[in-house]
Amino acid sequence: MGFPRGRRRFVTAVAALLAVAVVAVVVHRVLAPAEVSTVARGDYPAAARPAPGVIGRLPFAPLIVDERLRVYAAHRQVYADRPVDGRHRTSPYWSYRRWPAELTGVVASGRTVVSRWSDGRLVALDASTGRVRWRADGPVPAAAETVARRTGAATVWEPRGLYLADLPDGRVVLVVSGDTQARGVEVSGGRELWRVDLPSRCRSDVGTTRSGQVIGVNSCGPATVEFRDAATGAVSTRWQPPDGGRGLVVTPLGCRTGRSDCSGLRTAGPADAGGRGWLLGVGEPAAAPVLDPVGAMLAGEQAVTVADGVAVGRSARSGAELWRYDGLGPARVLAVQSGRVHLLTETNELVTLDSVNGVLLSRFPFTVGADGTGWAPGAVSAEDGFVAVERLRKPVDPEGDDQRYYLTAETVILAAT
Repeated sequence: MGFPRGRRRFVTAVAALLAVAVVAVVVHRVLAPAEVSTVARGDYPAAARPAPGVIGRLPFAPLIVDERLRVYAAHRQVYADRPVDGRHRTSPYWSYRRWPAELTGVVASGRTVVSRWSDGRLVALDASTGRVRWRADGPVPAAAETVARRTGAATVWEPRGLYLADLPDGRVVLVVSGDTQARGVEVSGGRELWRVDLPSRCRSDVGTTRSGQVIGVNSCGPATVEFRDAATGAVSTRWQPPDGGRGLVVTPLGCRTGRSDCSGLRTAGPADAGGRGWLLGVGEPAAAPVLDPVGAMLAGEQAVTVADGVAVGRSARSGAELWRYDGLGPARVLAVQSGRVHLLTETNELVTLDSVNGVLLSRFPFTVGADGTGWAPGAVSAEDGFVAVERLRKPVDPEGDDQRYYLTAETVILAAT
């Protein structure tokens, strides 16, 4: 004996509604915006002082924070491990994840790690605990122009549209730029200091200066480099480089990290074989011909070049030779950081010199395990005495997939210098 036809239809309808409700709850729980914060449970590690040499190899690019942690970027997660001189990646010390937004950039100032997300959200974390310090809204990031590689190097070493500026009064400003807007946010508490609208598609920020200015390039008409006060957002200087025109490329030099707190820049037009070097200060940039050659680097007040196996440091202002170091063979300037210049020889030896006087600080084969030295350098980061480099498979194929592009699964090599 079954249900009457009308009751059977009623029961079927109720069951269908319940099924839909259950599916809706499941979908909401899975797809609804959410964040998961896993804070640190162990002690904050002491600053590491390892002896010069290769420390180890990692699958992802580390951002060295406070000389104590390595911070990494995943698709929808920012996380840290310890110790900073660990041979391999370890279990996360802390982790922060958002859904469905994607992580687009990470910077660090002291013990504050700021992450930027595809919906424009800014989230600052305490490096010592992983706890959220503040949240703020920023402009939506500009559309990515390059393919995101698996190491996350572009996200943590040179995040586009995310820069730090140190002000004379000791404050640190986070400069956040999108396609049509830029904002200045105080790193200590997330307070917005200013916001400005930008001409769509023809203006972009490329870095900050050590004097607390934002470097922007305006290509709406004759190419112009703008310098904006990082404390107020007001444009203080507009400058047209002599090699300006459509296709002008502006590359910051001598930066503290990524493209933040830079002391120089190089400008190049579409027809230039190299470019022109400039020193940054108050007002318009000053010409620095010693920075013109491709491959010249700026370390503090010293311009460093390598030719015929000899590294030479010159005053960036006067051009006068200050020091030289020979016996390198074919080599290139790999990276610079405060007080140090890092050179890579043809046989992949890492040579570190004091940037002020050229004294040798360390020299060793830049390899680990049985990986060998038959690789080409990719993205590089140098900070707090450490150097991290992506190792690429020869011949380098920029269009190849990650398996073809990188040397190994643990392709990032980390060294203390």
